[in-house]
Amino acid sequence: MAHGKSTLAKLISGIVKPTSGEVIIKGKSTKKKENFLPIRKDVGIVFQNPENQIIFNSVEDEIRFPLENLKIENVEEKIVYALKKVGLEGKEKQEAYTLSLGQKQRLTIASVLAMETKYIVLDEPTAMLDPKGKEEIYKIVKELKQEGYSIIYITNIIDEILLSDEIWVMEEGSIKATFEKKDILEHISEIEESDIKIPEIITLLQDLKKKNIEIELEDWTMQELVHRLVEKYKGK
Repeated sequence: MAHGKSTLAKLISGIVKPTSGEVIIKGKSTKKKENFLPIRKDVGIVFQNPENQIIFNSVEDEIRFPLENLKIENVEEKIVYALKKVGLEGKEKQEAYTLSLGQKQRLTIASVLAMETKYIVLDEPTAMLDPKGKEEIYKIVKELKQEGYSIIYITNIIDEILLSDEIWVMEEGSIKATFEKKDILEHISEIEESDIKIPEIITLLQDLKKKNIEIELEDWTMQELVHRLVEKYKGK
């Protein structure tokens, strides 16, 4: 079933123009041709299949091209910076096709970071990755959030919603509900009505709440939940 998540991503990044209404990015309408380059500098997008996004042979050329195309200065410094951010430092001369799928996805993220965009749209970035590749992307997302990047993370993988600060539930092209992650327990019924499976950690927190055990989490991970429970009941 199509819910419109990827279409929303393309609208935000200016790849698709709205047929009605307007999409405004930092005061600039995506409908106006003269705004295309400024919007591309403001918003970067990464799709689920990196092999459809990588077009150059070498790792460094994949990052260099959009920088030179957008006439961005200090190209070499930005290549080194971006590759370090995604854990691919030292692979500048490597041929892109020899990278693993997870590394290729990190390369597409590096291409966005090198342009110094502060708004990053990730459209199901882990859909094709193995567990190790997924964890690497999660680590990058968490670090970028801490550094002040604004990330729009589109996903069908239920546990990934817990990476977010604010959650939007989409259904058949419309936004059905929006709420902050800290309030997720108050919106369980809205999530269930959309046939979305509740993350296991949320189910556990619900069960604990029924037993009058209130646990507040920061990272919303199972490891953190266990740690908080041990701390709460240590010595009792």
